[in-house]
Amino acid sequence: MEGSSKEEEEDGTFTNISLTDDIDDSSRILYPRPKSLLPEMMNADMDAVDAENQVELEKTRLINQVLELQHTLEDLSARVDAVKEENLKLKSENQVLGQYIENLMSASSVFQTTDTKSKRK
Repeated sequence: MEGSSKEEEEDGTFTNISLTDDIDDSSRILYPRPKSLLPEMMNADMDAVDAENQVELEKTRLINQVLELQHTLEDLSARVDAVKEENLKLKSENQVLGQYIENLMSASSVFQTTDTKSKRK
């Protein structure tokens, strides 16, 4: 048995199977051990779960980003509307002030056009 355990220690991928009841090493045939598929299947399952989780995380991130951009767009749209209203108000005030200034100028003698010929006559 000492020879068979030595072979197993050297190469753990083979198993000694005796064809007879005696312990003669010459009658032993080395067969490869069947490789377990369980770890690979578990790794594949874990990889699939990780991939699904990554996809879900990416979807959630993108949805949150879209919602944030929608809120930003709503805020900007409201700001544009407020600026338009303010602009209209200021235009109206400018027209009133412009008319007021014209009225003041027409009532003031400083801004009257002088006709020197008519004054001399």
